[in-house]
Amino acid sequence: MHKRNALKLIAACAMSAGAAGLFTACSEQKPAFVSIDLTGADYAKNFELTDHNGKVRHLPDFAGKVVVLFFGYTQCPDVCPTAMVELASIKKALGQDGERLQGLFVSIDPQRDTPEVLKAYMGNFDPSFLALTTSPEKLAELAKDFKVYYKKVEGKTPTSYTMDHSAGSYVYDTKGQLRLFTRYGSAAQGLTADIQQLLKEAS
Repeated sequence: MHKRNALKLIAACAMSAGAAGLFTACSEQKPAFVSIDLTGADYAKNFELTDHNGKVRHLPDFAGKVVVLFFGYTQCPDVCPTAMVELASIKKALGQDGERLQGLFVSIDPQRDTPEVLKAYMGNFDPSFLALTTSPEKLAELAKDFKVYYKKVEGKTPTSYTMDHSAGSYVYDTKGQLRLFTRYGSAAQGLTADIQQLLKEAS
């Protein structure tokens, strides 16, 4: 009796699902990402920053590309250069699809990170990557909107200070929608797979 009731229940559920649209729920499952899924987030939607070539940039400028955005500074001793080296390696691992990846480096140290310094710094990683900057006041507003932490730590001299800051990257899909956050130290293979998934969605 129990088995017969169970079969009836399964059949009823199947009919209900069919009436609702032939199991559409199964075919519309969210993609599984390695990084933290931020799909639908209501923040970090856009920016107005100046790149190291002096051009004002907004997120829609990079439509058609997956954008990986990292906050850092050029005198960062380890985290920032490591993150950018990994992103450059991911671009190479993508092969031809690497052209559809845009790396962005937002400086949290506008006092020292001049356009000339930023341009030279980005040349160490990939010529297509852009460094972006703004005024200290606008940077504070941007960091609040992006939920990014940064703080100046005084050094022995006025120019030898360091910057504490969040260590991670935001990832936008080809439509400019915020989709992922990847923490610093996460495996590059995982982010590569996530970017491939986002590019696949756009194809």
